[in-house]
Amino acid sequence: MALVGGYVALSKPLAAALPVFLLAWLRFGIGGIAMARWLKKPAAEAPLALRTRRLLFLESFLGNFLFTICMLLGVSMTSAVSAGVIMSAIPAAVAVMSWIFLRERIALRVWLGAACAVAGIALLSLVKHPAGHGGAALSSTPGHAWLGNLLLVGAVLCEASYAVIGKQLTGALSPKRIAALINLWGFALMTPMGLYLATWFDFRSVHGGVWGLLVFYALAASVWTVWLWMTGLRSVPAAQSGVFTVMLPISAALVGVVALGESLSGAQMAAFAVALVGIVLATLPTRNATQQTA
Repeated sequence: MALVGGYVALSKPLAAALPVFLLAWLRFGIGGIAMARWLKKPAAEAPLALRTRRLLFLESFLGNFLFTICMLLGVSMTSAVSAGVIMSAIPAAVAVMSWIFLRERIALRVWLGAACAVAGIALLSLVKHPAGHGGAALSSTPGHAWLGNLLLVGAVLCEASYAVIGKQLTGALSPKRIAALINLWGFALMTPMGLYLATWFDFRSVHGGVWGLLVFYALAASVWTVWLWMTGLRSVPAAQSGVFTVMLPISAALVGVVALGESLSGAQMAAFAVALVGIVLATLPTRNATQQTA
């Protein structure tokens, strides 16, 4: 999640140089080349069951394709502040969906950790943009703010589904295979729009440094972060994993300060502290676990 926040912050030059859907298509294409060897089924792995195939499709459709669409369209119709506040609900959404669909028993401290994550990032969203900066809708359709907020709620549910479905997939496939297969589905889903945009886009207008950043973005978004996330999900409950999504805005803000020259206020630092308390609450070992380890 920290790496996700880092490449999200550094993707600003990419979004300025390339159309978003073309950028997404190139990301999946580069990721597919990097993970070509991971697509091969290991000899010890059982053939993909129909349920596993469906989960792989849903993981990519909800977590890669639909999430991107809901996020982009939602932010274009509502304010950046509203977007930040709504997206801060991801940890709680993951916990609730894990409880409903995975029947996970969620300890009180994990619920408290999710609440801290929501509170911290909501506070961050509220203080990040002063009045008159970021509070206005980003598009020229002020009457559609309600639709933008609804789309962002959809993005929250898509991201929560990504964590829950990923937990189920880790029981059947290795993290490398999961990363490669959902990337392949993402490439297939983005190909119609990506090819259409590629037919008229002038690739000569893209500078060499942007191409280097694109390669980093593709490897980070499609390979490294997915492999790390799925590897972690093999031993961490899905509800607990949702709390770690708070590292995304924290990392993005830190990269903005260090690499992009942005400033960090005292209120933002307080919001980060509250969010980090949530991670501590959700990850501290219980007394029983400590005794068993001893």
